[in-house]
Amino acid sequence: MTRTLLTGGSGFIAAHVLDALLDHGHSVVTTVRSQDKADAIARAHPSYGKDKLDFAIVEDIAQLNAFDKAVLSDPPFETVIHTASPFHFSVTDTKKDLLDPAINGTTGILRAIKKSAPTVKRVVVTSSFAAIVDPKKSGGYKYSEKDWNPVTMEEATNDPSTGYRASKTFAEKAAWDFVEKEKPNFEVTTCNPPLVLGPIVHYLNSLDKLNTSNQRVRDIMTGVMKEKIAPTGIVLWIDVRDLALAHVLAAEKKDAAGKRFFLVAGTFSNAEIARVIAKNYPDLKDKLPSGDALAPGELPPADQRPDFDNMRAKEVLGLKFRSLEESITDTVKSLQAVEK
Repeated sequence: MTRTLLTGGSGFIAAHVLDALLDHGHSVVTTVRSQDKADAIARAHPSYGKDKLDFAIVEDIAQLNAFDKAVLSDPPFETVIHTASPFHFSVTDTKKDLLDPAINGTTGILRAIKKSAPTVKRVVVTSSFAAIVDPKKSGGYKYSEKDWNPVTMEEATNDPSTGYRASKTFAEKAAWDFVEKEKPNFEVTTCNPPLVLGPIVHYLNSLDKLNTSNQRVRDIMTGVMKEKIAPTGIVLWIDVRDLALAHVLAAEKKDAAGKRFFLVAGTFSNAEIARVIAKNYPDLKDKLPSGDALAPGELPPADQRPDFDNMRAKEVLGLKFRSLEESITDTVKSLQAVEK
């Protein structure tokens, strides 16, 4: 039984990673920001005792020593999955709100592992397509793990959107630099997803607190976009459950060490989401955009959108990807459960 530390346990992605770890028989300690969050996760997993699921409180991941205590465990950890990072555009100070937490959180936990958890052999870091994409590249370019976002620290403070992409880029680069310079006794793997859709399991109180990626599904199904659907933006996506499994496989598989994984199921559009909801939830049809209202959210032509190469995830991890229809159908069901 592998002892695993999972950071950011109440986040959208980490909540699914936790379920995948438990399904694979791991003994998990997950970090949360408060005891309330720990209690909520424990209540949602009543069949697991403290030997299988326990908690460590880390109030602020931006503090350089934030994880010093969390990495200590008896029995000791063999694996760490680091998902904790800020992702929202409600930012007033890009450096303080986005860059520092992402970079310090990543370097802080790697430093703590090297110093105090010598039994750890694999660290999986949640990165992002944001660390791969180059906004200056023309449509039709096929992205893979070899690509890096060329954003500079100066550009990072231009606006929150660039700041977010920069935070993911600098945090991931910091992880690879750490391994190269510090030569720790563990190997690093990164997971780089684009837009993450799929059902919520993170014990929301209301639809107002929804993770950023799923807000479009909420807005389409509740009538916010009935008159005019929003443009899709990033058209590459993955279901959160496939992404969670990828994290666990990246931790378990020998051949995944030292690699980035660009985790993409395919392309999607907001208009396609609306059509999936209309097909599977006919009772919501009156709230959904149709006809000309769908036009702004249609998938751009192939030469105006990014292409992708996801062969490494299929070949090394053996990952299979869910369809958009399955993902959106399950997402709507989970959001309706929160509404009630």
